[in-house]
Amino acid sequence: MEQLEDLARQVGQALKRHGLMLATAESCTGGWVAQAVTSVTGSSEWFDRGFVTYTNIAKRELLGVKTATLTRHGAVSEPTARAMAEGALAHSHSQVALAITGVAGPTGGTPEKPVGTVCLAWAGKKRETKSARHIFSGDREAVRRQAVAAALRGLLDYLG
Repeated sequence: MEQLEDLARQVGQALKRHGLMLATAESCTGGWVAQAVTSVTGSSEWFDRGFVTYTNIAKRELLGVKTATLTRHGAVSEPTARAMAEGALAHSHSQVALAITGVAGPTGGTPEKPVGTVCLAWAGKKRETKSARHIFSGDREAVRRQAVAAALRGLLDYLG
């Protein structure tokens, strides 16, 4: 767990240095990124809010993800992750957002999207939205932990 705490601390320092607030939109990680960043003392200076949108209905209602995006690409896709991150920005007071959606397992995988498939995205005001697709290995907790770490590392890269 220390690795996530270290990453969360680094994210907080970077956000504070840039004067930015973060919002998160999580599906398969169930709020784990929000938990990791709020474990850092003083995180209220740079963390605005987190959305846990496990169902497609929640993704549509809370983040404004279009039905067409979900139908065309599925919940576990880079287009959906990008829409989630952009929706978190639009429905918060943050200047940057990250999103995670995936198949943590042990069930739910398909040949196209096997267990461990996770899509991540990072969005910012006046910045291009970026996304990535990973296939992590291990059990449900290992996949989720790797997704949280990758999302935080990706945010550090996104911030520069």
